[in-house]
Amino acid sequence: QVQLVESGGGLVQAGGSLRLSCAASGRTFSRYAVAWFRQAPGKEREFLARISASGLTTYYADSVKGRFTISRDNAKNTVYLQMNSLKPEDTAVYYCAASWVVPTSTQEWSYWGQGTQVTVSS
Repeated sequence: QVQLVESGGGLVQAGGSLRLSCAASGRTFSRYAVAWFRQAPGKEREFLARISASGLTTYYADSVKGRFTISRDNAKNTVYLQMNSLKPEDTAVYYCAASWVVPTSTQEWSYWGQGTQVTVSS
């Protein structure tokens, strides 16, 4: 069982930066792949980035590639999402998710956090 808690969201001006954290419980967290998603009002949940259990492999959605960076510190049971050059369209609730095996669809990720709000003002 893994419990995830996101933090670091807030209000930022366009062009600014935020770093989100996803803190996990459980001794085996270092064996899980982790991903970040976001969901804006009235829209479907959108995949942003994922990182392998070891941290050696990352993958990004085109919409955030070059602006967002996912990383993890397994010693701290934490995954991060560094977000730079933020735009108003990045406004959403941001979620982290973990899974033993990388799923092929959003719904198949095993564990989810409660989300953290990110608001980017123009």
